[in-house]
Amino acid sequence: MPQYQELPCGGQVLDIDAALKDGILGCGPEPGDGALGDGGKQPVELRKMMDELDAAGDGGGDEAVPAVFICPISLEPMVDPVTLCTGQTYERANISRWLALGHRTCPTTMQELWDDALTPNATLRQLIAAWFSRRYTRFKKRSADYHGRAADLVHGLRGTAVPRRQPLKGQARVAALRELRSLASNHQSVTKAIAEAGGVSLLTSLLGPFTSHSVGSEAVAILVSGVPLDADAKAALMQPAKVSLVVDMLNEGAVDTKINCVRLIRILMEEKGFRPETVASLSLLAGSMRLVRDKRHQDGVAAGLELLNSICAVHRPARSMIVSIGAVQQLVELLPELATECVEPALDILDALASVPEGMTALKDCPRTIPNAVRLLMRVSEACTQRALSMLWVVCRMVPDESAPAALEVGLAAKLLLVIQSGCGPELKQQASELLKLCTMHCTSTVFLAKCKLTKTIQ
Repeated sequence: MPQYQELPCGGQVLDIDAALKDGILGCGPEPGDGALGDGGKQPVELRKMMDELDAAGDGGGDEAVPAVFICPISLEPMVDPVTLCTGQTYERANISRWLALGHRTCPTTMQELWDDALTPNATLRQLIAAWFSRRYTRFKKRSADYHGRAADLVHGLRGTAVPRRQPLKGQARVAALRELRSLASNHQSVTKAIAEAGGVSLLTSLLGPFTSHSVGSEAVAILVSGVPLDADAKAALMQPAKVSLVVDMLNEGAVDTKINCVRLIRILMEEKGFRPETVASLSLLAGSMRLVRDKRHQDGVAAGLELLNSICAVHRPARSMIVSIGAVQQLVELLPELATECVEPALDILDALASVPEGMTALKDCPRTIPNAVRLLMRVSEACTQRALSMLWVVCRMVPDESAPAALEVGLAAKLLLVIQSGCGPELKQQASELLKLCTMHCTSTVFLAKCKLTKTIQ
């Protein structure tokens, strides 16, 4: 039997029976796979299998999902395949929506349908179920192996392995932690096995004043990989000695270690019993700011900004400390170079720092505040425009005679007119209008007035 059948209207369609017989879609169900249950029912519902494999990043194992399993409409594997009169097969829900919209053509061939009946393709459904069942069985076996290995590593590190041995020390401990981190990073479900084996208390105990940075960095990496941390674990991690080690690693470790330290501190900040003064450390703030300045690593920039933003939100006294390390000028100068997703948190930090006198003065004294803020107007988002306007308002109100002409010189008037005429919210438009009036009141240049037609706008 040929693997493809000719259609009366032209074209070819895969002969499923021949494909199954010849093995071009993979061999039949393997012994012990349990691919097909009693009466063709699946031991695990097909969609649930697909979703679980997809969530684990193991949708097809080492091989791609066969093209014949993919619905041409959604480009996703089919669960309930049905065939049209043209020989083309689709997921039932997708082709039903197509027909419900009034279409009377085949979406793939665009041929007119002489019959809109949907014929269940039971053979293809069995093939799909068998293929995914094999992948699911292998996935579950690998997961069990990973979980077992993770538990063995935790017991080895704790000294509770059977037969009982001393806890691993030195390079053996570092190697075990490194393997455990790899398992946790590559297989999310392993984090639960780590917690069940007592790994959280172990990792917490490894962070202390006498812990080497190599051990500490591995422990922190595992803790932020998704291992569930209960309130007791978070309370233990907030002890001064442990926080001090994390801050030291933030300042001295490799980039990955710095990022993980920042993420761990943010996790601790979400705990109800968190004490804001814990983050009132110049060493912590300076380390976070250095991470933000390292433009070679975008993940580090984002992580550092998120931490500084969180600190500004929960501990107002820390704002003056952040200003004292030169954060205002550094952030202002970084604005044009930041990735789009980092601009808003950076502006949020500057907005918070502008709420303290030192921050306002730093904004005024930074030569790039006005041009960089003007550049951001109507560029990223409405929230970014609002923050940039707030920065300009602070500077222009402090020294209007100096700042207003400088702002107009770099195109502020035209940008403000765009804000006023845009679809932004009324509060933002009002803020732009007031800033425009403030600038024109302190600028005598008729060139700007004529170019932007400000007189009519102000009226």
